[in-house]
Amino acid sequence: MLAGAVEVAGLHGLSQLTFGRVAKHLAINDRTVVYYFPTKDDLIGEVLMSMGTQLQATLAGALTEPASDHVELLRAAWPVLATEEAAPVFALFFEANGFAVTGREPYASMVKGLVAMWIEWTTEFLVGDDEHRRTEAETSIAVLDGLLLLRQLAGTDAANRAARRLGIA
Repeated sequence: MLAGAVEVAGLHGLSQLTFGRVAKHLAINDRTVVYYFPTKDDLIGEVLMSMGTQLQATLAGALTEPASDHVELLRAAWPVLATEEAAPVFALFFEANGFAVTGREPYASMVKGLVAMWIEWTTEFLVGDDEHRRTEAETSIAVLDGLLLLRQLAGTDAANRAARRLGIA
């Protein structure tokens, strides 16, 4: 059920993620979808968490050595994230970000939590004291999000030029 909801979000965007659309995609009754996701907020939250989990699994394979700083971490992460396969996930993430910055719920609450979770998760791949790891994780997320947004809006070449200029590609 969740995989079908993620597919629908990938095809139509989060703004078009509905019980009916998921049901139609899976060729089931929409009441069945409501059984598993009692509210639309539950549906959106599960889809966002699933996408985050998929990205973490993908990134964990690339982040095999602890990094001393954000540059080392970015050098390992960028080739994995700057792919056509990852682009749809980030398109949905940036759609959710857009809703969040306008205060639209449930996105405002969920995206803030997701970003905090990503920062915390990223600290696990950095060495040093807690303050250093946290600062480097925040810097990594800021740079990656900027590059990935640039990739979405200005294209792959622009993002790759910027990544090369930053010394991570």
